[in-house]
Order: sequence, then C-alpha cells, then structure tokens
Amino acid sequence: MRQLTLLTPLAVFLFVPAPAPGQEHNRFADVVILQEAVHQSIERAESSIACILVSRSDKYRAYEGVGPRAPGQLGRFDLSHVRLSREDPEFEALARLNLSDPDIVPESYGSGVVIDDKEGLVLTLAHVVRNATKIYVRLPPSPPLPRNGGREEADPTSRSASRGSWADIHAFDPRSDLAVLRLIDRVPNLQALKLGDGSKLRKGDFVLSLSNPFAAGFHDGSPSASWGIVSNLRRRATGALSDVPSVDRNAKLPLYCFNTLIQTDTRMNLGCSGGALLNLQGELVGLTSSLAGIAGGETPGGFAVPLDEGMRRILDVLRRGEEVEYGFLGVYLKRPEQIPQGSVQVSSLIPGGPAARAGIRGALFHGGFPSREDGDFILSVNGTPIHSNDDLFLAVGMNLAGSTVRVEVSERPDGPRRLCSVTLAKFPSLDPVIASKRPPARGGLRVDWTSVILPRNRPRLGIPEGVLVREVLPDSPADKAHLQPDMIITSVNRKKVTNPAEFYREMEKANGPIELTIGTLDQNGEDRVTINVK
Repeated sequence: MRQLTLLTPLAVFLFVPAPAPGQEHNRFADVVILQEAVHQSIERAESSIACILVSRSDKYRAYEGVGPRAPGQLGRFDLSHVRLSREDPEFEALARLNLSDPDIVPESYGSGVVIDDKEGLVLTLAHVVRNATKIYVRLPPSPPLPRNGGREEADPTSRSASRGSWADIHAFDPRSDLAVLRLIDRVPNLQALKLGDGSKLRKGDFVLSLSNPFAAGFHDGSPSASWGIVSNLRRRATGALSDVPSVDRNAKLPLYCFNTLIQTDTRMNLGCSGGALLNLQGELVGLTSSLAGIAGGETPGGFAVPLDEGMRRILDVLRRGEEVEYGFLGVYLKRPEQIPQGSVQVSSLIPGGPAARAGIRGALFHGGFPSREDGDFILSVNGTPIHSNDDLFLAVGMNLAGSTVRVEVSERPDGPRRLCSVTLAKFPSLDPVIASKRPPARGGLRVDWTSVILPRNRPRLGIPEGVLVREVLPDSPADKAHLQPDMIITSVNRKKVTNPAEFYREMEKANGPIELTIGTLDQNGEDRVTINVK
C-alpha cells in the first residue's frame, strides 16, 4: 500500500496522455531532475538528524550517588567508579541503563535536528523528552569531506561509526511542544540544518521527512527518508486534550490545538516525533510528529509543527535557554452559539489586565456584578482577521509578554472600528517549563509577571500592579529583610515597576540601600521594606 503512495507524485509526470515521440525523453528527464532534487535535499540534511534516546528510570541516581541537580541537568552516565562483574545480578540492569551502547534497545525514543553546531544544540519535540532522567543523542556517521578537485570523499576515520553524546535539557516548553537539548560532549563534524519558512508551504507542495522510526534507526543513527505532499495546513491534533480536566483547559492548551499543524502524507511511525520536514531545497520547514497515531487518528500520514514566523520567535527564546513568556490579553469570550457566526465578542474583562487597561470594552466585575452588559467584538490582531475564539487565542499567544499588539475592535460586527494598542501580560500556564538561563537574582530576588497568579487566585480580583516575587535566595539581602515568594513589589526606590524587565532595570541602577514598596493581592494596602545591596 505504501508503494502506491510513494508513486503518486510521479504520476504527475508518468501517467499522462501519451506524448509525441520527441517529448518522451523530456518527460523522463523531468522525473530524473525531481529525483536528483530529492537526493540533494537528503544529502544536505541527513547528517543533522539525531536519534533521541530517552530513559525515565529512577535507578541512575542510586548508581551515580550525586546530589540534586538543577532542572534539565541530567548529565552523563558515568559508572567508572562502580565495580561489578558480569556474574553480579546488577550487571544486566546496569547495562540496560547505558543508552550510549548501540545494542541497547531504548526505553523511549524520538528524533531531533541539530540547529547550532557551535553550541551543540538539538531541537526536538517536548513530549519526546518529558520527565527524562537521562538522554543520549546519537547522530549518523560524519558527512563526506571536500577533497581536491571538487570531489567529496568519506573520511575513513569518522564515517565508520555513528557519533553521539549525552545531553542536558537546555530549554523545555510544553505549550509549543518544543525542547532544545545541549550536547555535553563535543561531537566531531557537527552540522546545523538550515532553517526554512514553513509559512510559505502550500497545499500540494512536495516535502521530505527525515527521522528515526523505532527499531530502525537507534542502532547506527542513520535516519530514514520518506516523501509526499502537504495534504493540508493549519490543522489541529485530534484527541490531544481528552485527559485534560475542563477546569484546567485554558491554562493547558498547547498551540497545536489551535490549527497550527502541517498535515502531510509522508510516512510517520512512532519514533518520528522531532524529525525534520524538509522542502526540496533541504531546508527545515517543520518538525514531524506522530501525534496522529498517538491520538488515534489516521496513521498513513502525520503532522508537523511548522517553522513559521511565530514558531521562529519561540525557538529564538529556547535557543537562548530562556523561558518562553507567552502573551496574555485578559479577556473572557462569549460562546460561539451566543453571537453571529464568524465573530468574536468579549464577555468580560479581568480587572487590571491588558485589555482593560487598553480600553477594550467588556463586563468589569465590581462586588460580583458586571458593570456593562455587552463587550466589544474583536475583529483583528496585528492585521490578522479574527473569526473564532481559537483565532484570537492563537494570534495573542504567538506574541510574547511585554510586546504591544494592535487590536481592532467594534461595538458590533458591522459597526465603526477603533484600534487599541495593547501591551500583553504573561500567559498563566500551569505546565512546568525548563530554562537553563534565568535572570540574575538582584538583591536575592527573582520576580515574575503578576498575571501568573490567576490560576490560583480568583480572576475577579484581577491582576495587581507590580511584579510577583518568584524566588528569594537564602541568606540574601531580600531573605534577611524577610521577603517571601508571592509578595507583590510595586516600586523600587519610589519608581513604579509593572513588569520584570522594569524591576531588574531599576534594581541594576540602584546602589546601596534599596527601598521596595510591597503591595497586596487585593491592592488595598502597601508597606515599604529596605534591603541593603552592596
């Protein structure tokens, strides 16, 4: 059945009305040109495709005897200090933990793409490495090396075996389902894959996939190739949230539930998640996923997370090892059956939220009663038309906290329009993230946006002004001043701060004793605390 699928694109060239005698050779030449384009794309990309071998075993710590590590710092599996004979009952169990051994069948498995050869960064999908205790990245043999005369020949010292390294989680973001790994050891001849633009794909475009299907690629790291067409665009993964309680739904929705995915008929099995979806130029335009099979959907093809402008913006943050802070508008929307089809209307606003501050109209709750009955219709965000609640959620979420967006609104769908400039807050996600690079603790403090308290605070109380204390380092000036997590700081040396960037900037400028104004969640009082920073 698969052979028929692979022949389908060639039918465009072969199964046509019989050509004139002089045209037959030209038709065959066209097929050869297409085949050569496929060969070249694979050759450019395959050395950058990684096998991601994952273990979630809790036995490593007992063998390693190390103390607690920071989140994402998984380390190597180094047992040089352990002395066990082959007759020891623990020997076999120990050997199964060594993911670097190509003969060991991994507990869990996926694919990845090298995106930075200097820093040793590998991009994969977050669900591939979720809850990992050890990760080993295996790469195919080194690519051919250029020789004199323009010929390429294999390097006999490096192509005889696959390459690999244990890896840490550099950044992990469940909302985009993206994760970036950092190789611990230097891998020779590492090559980053060139990034393309997934937004330029059209239905019917030829695409290639390179990944490591389970039981085929983990031994030598050589990726398997498949090809097909783009079946559809802006698709959603079915069944992906069937186990998410409705009360947590808004705070747990990943982006692929909002019509972001590329659907393709290239073959994808378990293990293909995190592989490369390529255009015919060999550029990365998406990360393949076996979500269709996992979710119980159609299995002959699969989905891919597009590498478009929004995802590139997210990827840039993850490459730096930082947390992705998604934009948050602060509105509740009416249900689709309550309003005209193809429109989006605000039901109520979160007091103190970005929409309320920018003049978007909706019910504001005071004492439990709405201040007005109907809210504005939202027509576009940064020029992108909004026709559904999902459209709005995605358009806002693909912008980062602190960015300013242009929101076009009207009191009725066909009424006069007005433009509101909205500075977004941070989306209050419930899912844990991993960020290896964190902001420096000024005065022993790390802070966050106050909007992140909404899932554990009654939304009608609103978003307080200031920043939320996220962490207080032991024995720091802030600790000695008895500051604690979840306190609200509204000003630094009488200078108002409304987001973490402003707080860190004011703390950096200050020298000597610093006066912090401490607010409350209900914004009905404040206090002042002085910390001494050298």
